[in-house]
Amino acid sequence: MEPEKRREKKWYPNAVAACVAVAFYVLLTHLDTVADALSVFLGYFRPVILGCVLAYLMNPLAMWYQKRLFKRIRAEKPRWMLSVTLAVLSVLFLLALLLGTVIPQLAESVGTLADNFDGYAASFEAMLDNSGLSMSGTVLDPQRWHTLSENMMDTISGFISGNAARILSATASAGKGIFTWAVALILSVYLLSAKDSAKAGAARLLRALLRPKRAKKALDFLRRCDHILVRFVVDSLLESLIVGATNAAFMLICRMQYAGLISVAVGVTNLIPTFGPIIGGVIGAFVLLLVNPVHALIFVAFTFVLQFADGYIVKPKLFGDSLGVSGLLILIAGIVFGNMFGIVGVLMAIPSAAILNFIYCDYLLPALENRK
Repeated sequence: MEPEKRREKKWYPNAVAACVAVAFYVLLTHLDTVADALSVFLGYFRPVILGCVLAYLMNPLAMWYQKRLFKRIRAEKPRWMLSVTLAVLSVLFLLALLLGTVIPQLAESVGTLADNFDGYAASFEAMLDNSGLSMSGTVLDPQRWHTLSENMMDTISGFISGNAARILSATASAGKGIFTWAVALILSVYLLSAKDSAKAGAARLLRALLRPKRAKKALDFLRRCDHILVRFVVDSLLESLIVGATNAAFMLICRMQYAGLISVAVGVTNLIPTFGPIIGGVIGAFVLLLVNPVHALIFVAFTFVLQFADGYIVKPKLFGDSLGVSGLLILIAGIVFGNMFGIVGVLMAIPSAAILNFIYCDYLLPALENRK
């Protein structure tokens, strides 16, 4: 029987629903086993999955280059290939710029912490004496700090010699991770190059599996999800760039140290909904506290002002009402998806909440109302 005729049969929707129900029941009753098996299975496709993610993230930038920078090139394929190449080079240049800014200042801050360790211990001990508190015998005992400072090199040498196998294993894992990301980057270039054919193939498969009307609805649903995700990614990156650049400008004007390191940390953590700005502020304040406590206080005060402006001026201007998600729903989604998927779930809380919100408002709620 042909697929189109099979889909017209009365029993077809019920059979599909029964298969979905059985699969869902098996999934719930064997959730741990399925999760472990899925993790092992997806591990074989990790470079491919990462390549798809990188391609999806670089696609808006490549499309922008295609429409703005290479719009005078009439040939479609060369124009798209130039756009993809420039997008990849732009991402690599930005990554190199960030690493070149962060790594030297991070090494300098660690060196400052090591050089001033005795001074921190003495100040902490004096503060305890003035307050009348005693930390003798506890983890915060200043004498332990002095001992740690004096024997730091011996401690480090002993740790390295006693954990050589683990260090080699960690180094091998890091090298494997770098190789995986390199392969994923190469795959992302091929995926972007074949984007149109891949989209056409996926749409054809969807039309083969579903009735024409349902296939059209499914394609419209996927386009709307894609619009939400792309809008969220672009606006989030732009917002983080604005926040990080503003923070860097303020720190340079005030002649604060580690402006590059702290501004990168503030910009990156700003991608995390709700809790990200707090994490970035704590990191920046801690680094500045090591060199200049007054600058740390000024930085904390400026962080409150910056986040207030970001929450009430920058975010509404960028996101507008396109996502249509309340702050409460974003907070709940961040907690739930964070518990389920870790940091990735927290990062995807806003678009996930937006997608669930329009599924409820545009699909589930009208269907329930029509049943009456």
